[in-house]
Amino acid sequence: MKYRNLGKYGLKVSELALGSWMTDVATPEKQDLAAASIKLAYENGINFFDCADAYSGGAAEKFLGKVLQQFPRQELVLSSKVFFPTGDGANDRGLSRKHIFEQVDRSLKNMQTDYLDLYFCHRFDETTPLEETLKALSDLVDAGKVLYYGVSEWTPVQLLEAELIISRDHLNPISVIQPEYNLFDRYIEHELIDVCGQFGTGIVPFSPLSQGLLTGKYRKGAAIPAGSRATYQSQIQAMLTDDNLDKVEKLIQIADDLHTDLATFSLAWALRDPRISSLITGASKPAQLQHNLKAIDLEIPADCLAAVDRIFDFKKFKRQIG
Repeated sequence: MKYRNLGKYGLKVSELALGSWMTDVATPEKQDLAAASIKLAYENGINFFDCADAYSGGAAEKFLGKVLQQFPRQELVLSSKVFFPTGDGANDRGLSRKHIFEQVDRSLKNMQTDYLDLYFCHRFDETTPLEETLKALSDLVDAGKVLYYGVSEWTPVQLLEAELIISRDHLNPISVIQPEYNLFDRYIEHELIDVCGQFGTGIVPFSPLSQGLLTGKYRKGAAIPAGSRATYQSQIQAMLTDDNLDKVEKLIQIADDLHTDLATFSLAWALRDPRISSLITGASKPAQLQHNLKAIDLEIPADCLAAVDRIFDFKKFKRQIG
């Protein structure tokens, strides 16, 4: 495993992280597979394990915390998130001081730990003053319950507004962001990644394989594989368009020319920028994780990167005046 700093900060995170969004713990058999994946991740040097209070109604946090008890806490980087509803009450959601303080204690209990290395605002809360949210998160750092805090899917403007408040009020900084980033969704390259580079903010993207579209299992003209995510999840189903699958075929050809596969290529592509600290990957079984680990050692030639840009007709946004 290789490690990168979390932006300008001293924390070292593995280039691949293991996320819990799609972790299925509904049956003992599925729990065994998930536990085996976590163990394999740790044995291969992955130290960053990501979760959220809303995943499986808290069951994902509890499961992850239980499995990770077998490993030394100081070797782990644990994260969770707050924002989405965790109950039916008016204050059981959002980024108010009340909800953040209550939920961090719940997450700590669920994960059987005294502190979280990373704590994210899962989304932006339009109903709560930004000053209130940032002060609450900064206070959690002062209290030692959180070491570094960050945000997920905030716009560059929201992030810059937060930085102004942090500077004005002398708060602990935003240290990390968790945006979506993959070959099909490169929006962070237009502005956000530069903003993070300016402030030294770590970037730990989720969905680097685009909900499974970049695994190579979905091919144009072929049946959807039995048991795959596309048999039940609308997000990936909506992405299986002819245009997207045409792009997948072209990407597979590039990967073939490099004697690798699409998933490995796609992860290595997302890691090509040193400002990316870690990629949050999912694995429903150990074989998938073992496969993903190959991306760490794949270097993509410049001509292949240029070919990717041509496939997507990607150009960084720049407004021409005059």
